[in-house]
Amino acid sequence: MEVKGLLVDDATRCEHYHSELDIIAIKMHCCNTYYACITCHNLLAQHPATVWPKNSFNEKAILCGSCKTELTINEYLNSNSICKNCNSNFNPKCSNHYHLYFEQ
Repeated sequence: MEVKGLLVDDATRCEHYHSELDIIAIKMHCCNTYYACITCHNLLAQHPATVWPKNSFNEKAILCGSCKTELTINEYLNSNSICKNCNSNFNPKCSNHYHLYFEQ
């Protein structure tokens, strides 16, 4: 699965977020394309980002960079920052940015 962004590695880390725990990519609602982060989207896409509406939270839109499993938004939001498939830890500080991706 292709993940767009700047300097994206095999675990979906990018130039902006590259800690050991930064291993998710998000399918952007506006273009149905996986990006490593919203900053990468905003720099590379030719359109503004839009948030996923609450009625779409059962859509698969999160990619675990460790095992490449696609999670629904609900699965991700309720994951306690752990992949349900491989038990890899996600960055819990990503919750600070949920409003950029998901309707609150």
